[in-house]
Amino acid sequence: MRYFIWGLFWIGVYLSLALFPCLILLYGSMPGGYGFWWDFSMALGFAAASMMALMFFLTARFKRAALPFGVDIIYYFHKHISLLLFLFAAVHAVILLCTEKVVWEMLRPEQINRYMAAGIVSFILLALMVFSSLWRKQLQIHYDNWRLIHAFLAVAAFILALVHIEGVGYYIATPAKRIIWGAIMGCWVLLLLYVRLIKPFVLLRKPYKVREIIPERGNAYTMIIVPEQHQGIDFQPGQFVWLSMYHSPLSMKEHPFSISSSPEQKGELHFTIKELGDFTRRIKDATAGEPVYIDGPYGAFSIDRHPSEHGYVFIAGGIGIAPIKSMLSTLAGRGDGRPHFLFFAGSTLDKLTFYEELYSLQEILDLKIVCLLEHPPPDWAGESGFLNSRILQLYLPEHLQELKYFICGPVPMLELAERELHKMGVPLHHLHSELFDFV
Repeated sequence: MRYFIWGLFWIGVYLSLALFPCLILLYGSMPGGYGFWWDFSMALGFAAASMMALMFFLTARFKRAALPFGVDIIYYFHKHISLLLFLFAAVHAVILLCTEKVVWEMLRPEQINRYMAAGIVSFILLALMVFSSLWRKQLQIHYDNWRLIHAFLAVAAFILALVHIEGVGYYIATPAKRIIWGAIMGCWVLLLLYVRLIKPFVLLRKPYKVREIIPERGNAYTMIIVPEQHQGIDFQPGQFVWLSMYHSPLSMKEHPFSISSSPEQKGELHFTIKELGDFTRRIKDATAGEPVYIDGPYGAFSIDRHPSEHGYVFIAGGIGIAPIKSMLSTLAGRGDGRPHFLFFAGSTLDKLTFYEELYSLQEILDLKIVCLLEHPPPDWAGESGFLNSRILQLYLPEHLQELKYFICGPVPMLELAERELHKMGVPLHHLHSELFDFV
């Protein structure tokens, strides 16, 4: 209930900040109107500008604001609300082009002025930002390069949007309204300085160093890091951090990774990372003493956030086992006596990271493990194929609707598991998934 109330509070804050620039337009004397479509177009334009400013707040990773939802959900919201922002900006322009002939005159090369040009370029940059985000993988843009491009486009598009608004002057011609818009711009600058300068400098003062790299099944490696001259972080099992390595936090080259160790293991953090891209392929070559910087912890994907009287069901695919391993190790360290279930899917037996270690937990926990292989060996006695309701009903108890479920893995597997469980009568609020495919 506490997280629910805080969630409503932060939703209210977001809506208030998004609407505030539009509401101040109604303050004081109003300029002469040009009709409904003109005013509606202006409202959409101001709404797009305020939403654009809030995008920087959404990605600033304020822990209090992210706590009720989880950073992964906030990033997904950021992704989808950006499409609505772009739609508002596009409709703003289309309405003016369709209803106001004077706009066409103002767009003629010999007539176009500074603020109209700023608005056009801002919209083009916004379109490039949306396009490069939605099709980053298809365009084969490296993640680190995309982040730098995305940040540049976002800052440039927002500044040009403000130049456009200031130049048009419609609805903000009074000194009081200009002061308010100036204050909004000032807050945005302070937020940018905090995210890109102050926060990275704080992380620089709390470094970690690599202690060991351990090879795992499934082309994965566990990197163990320890804090240098500080106490480290407190985290809940299943949470993740943003990790910077080979670069300082100022470089914007950071990546999200789940903590695979238990919070009971004081003084060290484990990250189990699969070779998937340029950065992850370098993990195995990291040397002892390599500096590492982390920003976190983040995430609501934790048994400590969702208590259950009847035990837990964990469903993992591939490297999605990392946060679940953290939760299972924590339960073992706490001497938990409730029954738990783990469904672990992979293409082959060699791809099941932590396979032996997970089975060793059965000596401590009341844990039932069901492994599913897409391509099982000839002597395989376990389940094969993909997870479905038949397999779930075969191993889960009759009161399966009362259990809490944690699901982490590839998006298709996640969606399949959620759909099958919901068909079996499991309430949606008992299903908890971790989403890492931000972009």
